[in-house]
Amino acid sequence: MSKKSKTIIVAVKGVILYQGRILLIKRAAADSAGAGSWECAGGKIEFGESLEAALEREILEETGLAVTTKRILYAVTLLTDPARQVVIITYLCGALRDEVQLSEEHTDYRWCTVSDMNALLPPQIIADFTEHGIFELEGLLQ
Repeated sequence: MSKKSKTIIVAVKGVILYQGRILLIKRAAADSAGAGSWECAGGKIEFGESLEAALEREILEETGLAVTTKRILYAVTLLTDPARQVVIITYLCGALRDEVQLSEEHTDYRWCTVSDMNALLPPQIIADFTEHGIFELEGLLQ
């Protein structure tokens, strides 16, 4: 009897703040996971990378933005299928500019207020943001 191997993926996401707004990006329609959904920039860490280096690399690749990683906001884990678990560590990041250059992985971006985020984000991310106080971050427009 063979057991299907189980995998744990570690990903990092950035709540990127610029002048009181948070950057959301929209996944391309052809994406294998979460096609067409809005999210924060980020992705999987590569072997040997620190969490912060992986996040800064992923954000640069996806948005063209160089960011400053400030602190961990929260971490969650979810099963994407019975043999695949994802750990997502979300950081607060700061951007020095708002000119975004999207990679082919994403089709749109917006610098959002809290009401914009509530309208765009999937329910699970809204629940995570609410539980961990992201909507109350100091300096975020209401």
